[in-house]
Amino acid sequence: MDLTQIAQLLDQTLSPDGHVVRASTEALDCLSSLPQFPFALLSIAAGGQNQGQRVAASTYLKNFARRNIEVSNGSSSRVSQEFKSQLMRTLLQAEASVLKILVEAFRIIVVAEFVKQNSWPELVPDLRSAIQSSNVISNGASSELSTINTLTVLHALVRPFQYFLNPKVAKEPVPPQLELIAKEILAPLLTVFHHLVEKARANHGRKDLETEKILLLICKCLYFAVRSFMPSAVAPLLSSFCHDLIFILGSLSLDHGDTSEDEYLLRLKTGKRALLIFCSLTTRHRKYCDKLMQDIINCVLKIGKCSSNISGWRLVSPHFSFLLESAILPALMLNEKDMSEWEDDPEEYIRKNLPSELEEISGWREDLFTARKSAINLLGVVSMSKGPPTVSSNNGSSASSKRKKGEKNKKNNQRSIGELLVLPCLSKFPIPSDATASDPKILKDYFGVLMAYGGLQDFLKEKKPAFTTSLVKTRVLPLYSFSFCPPYLVAAASWVLGELASCLPEEMSVDIYSSLLKALAMPDKKDTSCYPVRVAAAGAIAGLLENEYLPPEWLALLQVVISRIGNEDEENIILFQLLNSIVEAGNENTAIHIPHIISSLVDVISKSIHPSVEPWPHVVVRGFEALAVMAQSWEDFMLEKVEQNDSSEKKASGQGAIARALSALLQQAWLTVPLEAEASPPASCIDHSSTLLRSIILSVTGSSVIVELKLSELLLVWADMISDWHAWEESEDMAVFDCIKEVVSLHSKYGLESFIVRQIPPAPAPPVPQRSIIEAISVFVSEAILQYPSAIWRAFSCVHILLHVPKYSSETEGVRLSLAAVFCRAAFFHLKGVRSKPSSLWKPLLLAIASCYLCHPDTVEAILEKEGDGGFATWASAMAFACTHSSEVGLSAKSEIKLMVMTLLKMTERLLGVGNPSGGLLRDCFTSLIKTSIQLKELDEEMEEEENDEESEDDDNDDEDEDDDEIEIDDEESESEHEETEEQFLERYAQAASALENGTVEEGDAEDQEVEIELGSLEEADEQKMVISLIERYHHVLIKGQALSPELVSSFINAFPDSTSFFHQYM
Repeated sequence: MDLTQIAQLLDQTLSPDGHVVRASTEALDCLSSLPQFPFALLSIAAGGQNQGQRVAASTYLKNFARRNIEVSNGSSSRVSQEFKSQLMRTLLQAEASVLKILVEAFRIIVVAEFVKQNSWPELVPDLRSAIQSSNVISNGASSELSTINTLTVLHALVRPFQYFLNPKVAKEPVPPQLELIAKEILAPLLTVFHHLVEKARANHGRKDLETEKILLLICKCLYFAVRSFMPSAVAPLLSSFCHDLIFILGSLSLDHGDTSEDEYLLRLKTGKRALLIFCSLTTRHRKYCDKLMQDIINCVLKIGKCSSNISGWRLVSPHFSFLLESAILPALMLNEKDMSEWEDDPEEYIRKNLPSELEEISGWREDLFTARKSAINLLGVVSMSKGPPTVSSNNGSSASSKRKKGEKNKKNNQRSIGELLVLPCLSKFPIPSDATASDPKILKDYFGVLMAYGGLQDFLKEKKPAFTTSLVKTRVLPLYSFSFCPPYLVAAASWVLGELASCLPEEMSVDIYSSLLKALAMPDKKDTSCYPVRVAAAGAIAGLLENEYLPPEWLALLQVVISRIGNEDEENIILFQLLNSIVEAGNENTAIHIPHIISSLVDVISKSIHPSVEPWPHVVVRGFEALAVMAQSWEDFMLEKVEQNDSSEKKASGQGAIARALSALLQQAWLTVPLEAEASPPASCIDHSSTLLRSIILSVTGSSVIVELKLSELLLVWADMISDWHAWEESEDMAVFDCIKEVVSLHSKYGLESFIVRQIPPAPAPPVPQRSIIEAISVFVSEAILQYPSAIWRAFSCVHILLHVPKYSSETEGVRLSLAAVFCRAAFFHLKGVRSKPSSLWKPLLLAIASCYLCHPDTVEAILEKEGDGGFATWASAMAFACTHSSEVGLSAKSEIKLMVMTLLKMTERLLGVGNPSGGLLRDCFTSLIKTSIQLKELDEEMEEEENDEESEDDDNDDEDEDDDEIEIDDEESESEHEETEEQFLERYAQAASALENGTVEEGDAEDQEVEIELGSLEEADEQKMVISLIERYHHVLIKGQALSPELVSSFINAFPDSTSFFHQYM
């Protein structure tokens, strides 16, 4: 291999020309597949023509190792022994800049070969020999091996052992590789460490750079070695080692002396590492250092005494004026770059200077930090610091009386630096007026003052409301009333009001909202855009609403916002978000206006919809989001009105207006593309569109409304869209599941065209049957079962609704059969993946198959058997386990238990038909049926008792609450007394790691697990009579052929006295 060519390519990777760098990198990538390539890199790293070339070769080799050396359990590494030996030789003699990079490549190989595979047996002996032969250890100045290099290699070798290697083991033993390192290298090194410390002690403060580096490296190696494990060879030497560390800590000059020398900085780092070692010893290996605890504590206390504890007032006051004038204010003041950004890139200006709670302008709340933001933060911290105690002018007797109270009220008598220094300094800058409007310095300076006020919210929270009132009235609100106030000052003032939302007095709401609405409606000037002003006002209003600082008049606020929507897309996006905040905060105050608002918004949004464009413009997405929020708010509002027996005429009128507007919007978005065309509408805003579609469905009062709103056509498009949905997100798919339930309910009431069977399209379209609404929905639901564990509960609920709520005729029963087959395959496939350990996912998966089984047992049995592994028996056994171990699987809701009883009834009856009464599966199913029937009967009785006792319970609520409080207090005390031990934590950690590796940590949402199943046609079934009927018909087989426990029989007879005659042999 041509080393010269590779060296030239490496030189070219350092070129300032990006094209040259890319070309050389691609050439190196092509050469990297050659077997001699890594050897060539090593040769150049060791003997390249210049340092840049050597560093480039080392860097490429590190990246090459990271890409190509990956070892999984059971596989072996592809690194040859020859390369490893050459790498070791290069590391031991490399210069510092190369060593720092090459050691990373070495560590990658160490993890792959030595740690994971426990291969490379020559590594530890070779490294031990190198350390012994190095210049400092062997006292041979002419040695070619550097002790610093050898210890750096040791550091990389030990580093992977700082963490436990197998988290599935609660008490993981020390890895044999680490034991070997400790025995062969670390234990002898501790002796060397002691000699070096004694040498340092004898030098009386004089420090040698190389010695300090060695001390630091040995401490790092020992820290990684004992951070998790305790090698047996190290434990006996800990006492001497800790005393050496205590000496090093005691040698630190923390309160005086020159700390700029490299030797002293290294000693400080060694001291820091010593403290980390003590932390590991006291928390992980306490038994090895109990006798040393007193010395360690004394050492740490001495260090603590050296830290500075003077008050913030004394620290800041002498320098505050200089700090303010030289650093803080220059960063806050408006500059030329700000002015140019205002005009050329207003979005960037807003993001940097006017961030708010609105998502689009979150700015530095996320990841953007500027000098201005740092200055604001600094002022906020400084203003919270306490100044000197206030001096009373009362006489001596009064002062003496106060001293007798001790120091407990000292802080209450201290004024903050914000009051003493910050606000007085800021008040020196005059507020602009009409007279000073032409003075740019006053305007720019006051911009900085406003920025400073925005960082004082924590300080103002501690002040009385009158303090904030005075500040806002005299220093902020006047800016809105000047005849000529620069827009950037109005924008900054609005931002300040939003930042101070949490500490604004209630009595100022009229003035504050009036000012912000004026800013929100501010038109552009001739030569100046006021877009940032309006955005800042929107952000401020959103911040006020977030802090429950509500407007005095909701209608006025809504009118201004609605009037502004429709001008520019960028501004519409902000206003849509603001509208969301207003509707969510306003509740019934804004809900009464929603029908009119939705009609206005639909007109605006429809102008931006282009059905052929995918994805939709951002303004349309935000518009749909706002419509979804309002539709949900209207639904909640109407539910409250129904509970209050309010007029239903108003509800019908408002709901009808909303439905017509939303239907028109969705028709424009979805139906402009012909249903027969190959192109389909863009799958944008599936979640919000589903919410809007659900709102339309809720407005239906008859079949004529379905036709008027073109619901069948909309549902066909929507169902096809969700069938192709793959971007599973909980926040987005929840609305889809809710809509599915309403669609099924609508069909049950009025019947939907193309819901179960879709008509063959007329000519000239090909006479090919297309998917019906329910078939397309089933694709979405089955994908949810397969792909998204968190959605399985919602999916199962839909499985049962789709199979048992619609009424299927003999002509359409084939559709239900195909749905049952699809759902069964998906649920059983997922069940096989989690069946190794019971979890909360068992229940929805088992019940989903149960719903399918009740429809078409023959089909389900055939599918399960075809899946292999005794599919039907596996599912039936899991069902029996779920019934008998409800605490682990969680059968609790009445609908779940009833569904389980109905399924076990059918299973038992079909197993009896097979003619094997002594089979284990039949015994398990019948026993589970008995237990589940008892559970369901007890649940019915409990619910009946609760209904009967409701009034008496209300009378006793007060007493019970007191008892509950006492019990809760006792529980809290007991929990605090029994904190988790280290062993318990490690055991729990190991179990979680094992479950994670096995893929069993897939839990559904807790909220979904509490939802009752809509049983549909099964609701009317009398499962108790069916159980008794089954036993009556087959008791001679079931009772005589099964070994039932007397306790179980007794419980069943108590629950069902009519069954006594069938169990006479157990009496």
